[in-house]
Amino acid sequence: MEKHVAKSQIDRVMELVREIGVVRPCDLKAKGLPQNYLWRLHSCGLLARVGRGLYAMPEGEVTENRSLAEAAKRVPHGVICLLSALRFHRLTTQNPFEVWMTIDRKAWRPRVEHPPMRFFYLSGPPLLEGVEEHKVSGVTIRVFSAAKTVADCFKFRNKIGIDVAVEALRDYRRKHPKRLEALWRFAEVDRVTRVIRPYLEAGG
Repeated sequence: MEKHVAKSQIDRVMELVREIGVVRPCDLKAKGLPQNYLWRLHSCGLLARVGRGLYAMPEGEVTENRSLAEAAKRVPHGVICLLSALRFHRLTTQNPFEVWMTIDRKAWRPRVEHPPMRFFYLSGPPLLEGVEEHKVSGVTIRVFSAAKTVADCFKFRNKIGIDVAVEALRDYRRKHPKRLEALWRFAEVDRVTRVIRPYLEAGG
């Protein structure tokens, strides 16, 4: 009887991992399942440990966005931003080894060992507007829209370089030529209309 119960719980854990992609012990606790099953299944080779306290199916496709899913698990209130968001929206050729994430200016800086993360701080409309939700490896991630990300690049141009911002603007115009109004709106939110105007008027 105990073996049957254990097998049933293992099946439920495996189903949960397949359903949401990347699982933490607290995800099992919320479902009334033993948290130590993740480590036991990992020891048996049935699950892969993709980060500290993070487990996924070993045969699952490892995508370049897997780190975004892991970061979202670690910092659920954060928003993927700047270079990581540009990469997500295919607006840059750069591939940052860190996950770039924005959090509230008043929030404590999270202590995350994996994946490597770089934090930026915003508050008010620049933090709240332009946030989209996407499913990545079964995990819901929060990421700034393409237009908001381009505006953010100009806002943080001293940190990422004006050349990166201009490249992002050029790619955005090429891929979304009919969505320039959105870019203007977020430029106003970020208060960078005067900075971005010459590049827009010059054709990027």
